[in-house]
Amino acid sequence: MSDAPATHDAPARTDFIRQIVRDDLACGKHTAIKTRFPPEPNGYLHIGHAKAICLDFGIAAEFGGTCNLRLDDTNPAKEDPEYVRAIQDDVRWLGFEWASLRHASDYFEVFYLAAEKLIRQGDAYVCDLSPEQVRAYRGTLTEPGRESPYRNRSVEENLDLFRRMRAGEFPDGARTLRAKIDMASGNINLRDPALYRIKHVPHQNTGDAWCIYPMYDFAHSLSDAIEGITHSLCTLEFEDHRPLYDWCVDKVDLAHNPELLAPLLAKGLPLEAGKPRQIEFSRLNFNYLVMSKRKLLALVEEGLVDGWDDPRMPTLQGIRRRGYTPSALKLMVERVGISKQNSLLDISVLEGALRDDLDAHAPRRMAVIDPIKLVLTNLPETHEEWLRFANHPKDASQGERMLPFSRELWIEREDFAEAPPPGFKRLTVGGEVRLRGAGIVRCDAVVKDASGEIVELHGTLDPASRPGMEGANRKVKGTIHWVSARHAVAAQVRLYDRLFTVPNPDTAEDGKTYRDYLNPDSRRVVAGYVEPAAAQAAPETSFQFERLGYFVADRYDHTPDKPVFNRSVTLRDTWSQKG
Repeated sequence: MSDAPATHDAPARTDFIRQIVRDDLACGKHTAIKTRFPPEPNGYLHIGHAKAICLDFGIAAEFGGTCNLRLDDTNPAKEDPEYVRAIQDDVRWLGFEWASLRHASDYFEVFYLAAEKLIRQGDAYVCDLSPEQVRAYRGTLTEPGRESPYRNRSVEENLDLFRRMRAGEFPDGARTLRAKIDMASGNINLRDPALYRIKHVPHQNTGDAWCIYPMYDFAHSLSDAIEGITHSLCTLEFEDHRPLYDWCVDKVDLAHNPELLAPLLAKGLPLEAGKPRQIEFSRLNFNYLVMSKRKLLALVEEGLVDGWDDPRMPTLQGIRRRGYTPSALKLMVERVGISKQNSLLDISVLEGALRDDLDAHAPRRMAVIDPIKLVLTNLPETHEEWLRFANHPKDASQGERMLPFSRELWIEREDFAEAPPPGFKRLTVGGEVRLRGAGIVRCDAVVKDASGEIVELHGTLDPASRPGMEGANRKVKGTIHWVSARHAVAAQVRLYDRLFTVPNPDTAEDGKTYRDYLNPDSRRVVAGYVEPAAAQAAPETSFQFERLGYFVADRYDHTPDKPVFNRSVTLRDTWSQKG
């Protein structure tokens, strides 16, 4: 569900978009705020969309307004119901609910009537130039374009041809409907842009009812106007399209031509037409990632990742499976802020938001992911006790749990060194460390296999060093974690890391592509052990595995009998040290 609406004077954020909204409310230009989130269902949403979702829905909530989810389904050749379902799932996962679910295809009849209105006004014409010819006529940034030889067709001829386009008389690409604006404009988007093209492709919502489809700029601007959107928020690449956006809204003028909205009455949709204002903001781009839908699709189709929801992917489905939380993404968006300047952000901003969120909220658990057995030889073979541990060291409200302790433990292999390097503060032969919450242990001997590899450690637990006993405060240099070998549950642990080895894989050199920079160590699968309370967790439950990092029970594969955990993020930024 969406956050509760705030009063008009409650929001403390002072970015330029919120200030525009405040000013519009204060001067009476608007009495209610309406926004929309309008993705095209031609792929999965990614991290960049999280910023737009939080902004569109967040501003509506802050100012007591509403936000629609509108699927911009005007290009049926690339759209799929699978993407529609995923988009709705992602928005709800982030904690938002739309006031109304709309589709651009709901408005196809309105778009068509609006196009005929433009023709009758002399503001649009049917053009027979091929796409290649259109590009040649368009001109360049330094040279004006040339007018199409079909630009001055009569209104009657244009109406006849446009209606025959709709009737399916012409093949794909044979004709387009173009706006008649200015072929000499310094803004190339105003050089008679296409409004409609012919595509004999069935549509997921309208079937075979249409063989002409509106272009994005035309459909998007009129969709905003139809829905009475007050503030149309979009990323900076649409700044040059704003004059065309305003041209479409003004020339069609739905607010003063309600007859164009008549088709909506049959659908039961409210007539809310108004004049929206487009406002642009910077995109969200992080290093060590690619955000292009084309490149993400290639990664999936070429088997370079394990699908759209691979935890290494920047899709919302992927990072959700990785263990990112809605609150972490909202924290990241808040920290990044809203600006008019595009930049490539360091991914540590994203990872830091997740660390801070999980540090505050994620329960602690014990797990060992590279195990070696430690046998406490001074305890009986049948020894079993249950030790009390806080679920979170800074949040008593999370309560406590009982952790089993026995004669045989699993510890991390890296927590022992037969020949320790200088400064090593963990377990060595003859040395002591504290077992977290269980007392101090000394390593007495090692057991090796025929190849000379250490397969087991033997040690002695100091009975006077247990918590609450007289020797509990005896000084030792290190503390290590453990799980009881008798009680621990074998788990698959997937160690995820950054997908690329270089900060900007899009800037390939020496003939390389982003594929050449894939990180071979971005996914490692190891067999570890977790304490019983971790194994029993529901899918998508996040934990801090003490001393190891933050992990999440896999959304699909995790079960209590066969636990599967994905590493969400390490305890600290290890990449900054790689320089």
